[in-house]
Amino acid sequence: MRAGEQPLLRMTRVTFWESETDGKAERPGGKVVVVVIALLVLLAGGGYVAAHAVAGDKVPTGTSISGVDVGGLTRAAAIEKLETTFGPRADTPIKVSVGHQGATGKANDAKVAPGDIGLAIDYAASVDAAGAGDSWSPRRQWDYFTGGDDVDAVVDVDEDLLDAKLTELSEGLGTPPVDGTVTFADGTVQTTQPQAGQAVDRDQARTAITDAFLAGEDSVELEVAPAQPDIDAADVAEALDAFANPAMANAVTLQFGENDVKLSPRKFAPVLSMKPENGKLVPVVDEAALAELVKGATASGQPVDATVKLNKKGKPKVVPAKPGVTFDPGEAAQVFLGLLTAPEGSRSAPVTAQVVDAEFTTQDAENLKIVEKVSEFSTYYPHAEYRNVNIGRAAELIDGTVLKPGDEFSLNGTVGERTVANGFTEGYVISNGILKKDLGGGVSQMATTTFNAMFFAGLKDIQHKPHSFYIDRYPVGREATVAWPSLDLRFQNDTEYGVLVHAWVVPSTWSRQGKVTVQMWSTKVWDIDSKTSNRYAQVPPATRTLTTPDCEPHTGWSGFQVDVTRIFRKHGESAVDHTEKFHTVYTPSDTVRCEKPGPPAGGNPDPGD
Repeated sequence: MRAGEQPLLRMTRVTFWESETDGKAERPGGKVVVVVIALLVLLAGGGYVAAHAVAGDKVPTGTSISGVDVGGLTRAAAIEKLETTFGPRADTPIKVSVGHQGATGKANDAKVAPGDIGLAIDYAASVDAAGAGDSWSPRRQWDYFTGGDDVDAVVDVDEDLLDAKLTELSEGLGTPPVDGTVTFADGTVQTTQPQAGQAVDRDQARTAITDAFLAGEDSVELEVAPAQPDIDAADVAEALDAFANPAMANAVTLQFGENDVKLSPRKFAPVLSMKPENGKLVPVVDEAALAELVKGATASGQPVDATVKLNKKGKPKVVPAKPGVTFDPGEAAQVFLGLLTAPEGSRSAPVTAQVVDAEFTTQDAENLKIVEKVSEFSTYYPHAEYRNVNIGRAAELIDGTVLKPGDEFSLNGTVGERTVANGFTEGYVISNGILKKDLGGGVSQMATTTFNAMFFAGLKDIQHKPHSFYIDRYPVGREATVAWPSLDLRFQNDTEYGVLVHAWVVPSTWSRQGKVTVQMWSTKVWDIDSKTSNRYAQVPPATRTLTTPDCEPHTGWSGFQVDVTRIFRKHGESAVDHTEKFHTVYTPSDTVRCEKPGPPAGGNPDPGD
């Protein structure tokens, strides 16, 4: 034998003849004996290397995988044959039917593509499990020549996709199983008892669909079996005893520094739930909802000063201060959850937090002694939608203002610039003695009403300016106009008590005037009277002719002067303490005539402010 040549495998043919004595044919297994003897001859003759060369990484002879003959094929060839056989089946739907088990007595049919439930063959693992693989082990050589059997393919199934499909097929099969539940509402515990039902037998379905896929069948029938709920009565009872009933027994208190947040079962019930987990009901706390409960008694990050507001009955009430608290919602939820099963007297625990107290405390607000209405004033206006919008928005911004002793009120500072973004619209204003359109027209009605409420509350006038000409729906000599940003209404709370400003509007309609009302709430210090002089120094109106595009025609009236005296008496006393005089000069309201390009449509407007 030349170098490099493989040893020649010599096979000796051995023939077994029928026995002459009994005439019987060769017994089963005789061929195996022949092969064994041949192998022994090979080994004895130094043919082991040749046997390994023949076997290589091939699948043992006579082997099939789920009915596909792969015996004697190399590992790669066997994998390729399996892919060729089973690959197209992944997208070939299998008709699955559930016998006449439905609530309607009709069969439930559907088509399931194996790929849709993640059913697939692991080709490499299947071939390896069948015995493929290159090895010098004598056992490997023995298995290759003598082995061979029909083995099952290694199959993977996506259990979640399969369960979803079987759940779909289970619809209409009668009463589905119902898990027991434990819920919380209005500070009480509520339960739903579990119920058994019917559903497709999942184990049988998995096997049946897999077998149909491997066999290349296009239909399969599934079975229905009783379905028990995951959460049974014992699980519900355990949840009630171990958590739900103790949780709702008493309030819990979370401590944020020196600030305690006490939560009653009625308040915290909405943040609690119990969910199934591994066949049990476990408690769950909604961290975000719990954080909102805490913020209801504190303030997130920055503290909130105490104040005074009118309650639903129209009476002043102190709104307590809220400390600013920064905390970890997750930690708060864990502390809260731990308290829910604690006995009464032990349901309080601290939460790590940064706490900043409010500068104006609840006691400070109570010391303001805002306890009664000290003044009220109303004015009326003719219907115009821009007035409803602008005066209503100004009232909304002013309402609820609290003036501490010494504080000044600024209408411009409170209402802000009259812009569309701030909620205002275009209306008539007085500019240089004539009417023109601008944003915020009508806000001076709020200024006049607020000035009179201040006037009769006895507060200190800092800045006010009457309209340039008199508007007859306002009290003569006791009115004010404003313009952003230069012309303002300002007054000071010069009493030792706080003052709450309450303002609102009853909008006008085509059949009803609008009404603006401003109230001042405090502790009454002064009883105020007002005295108005006769009008004097009257000046007749002039006539203007304008040609500007924004000209508005107007019929004027005379100007005049007037004096108003505010009379102060200490509350409950008859003697005059002191007086204050307001002198007002009204200019004539000139008649305006418009020439080309002519007046805009709409006729003669009503004086807006």
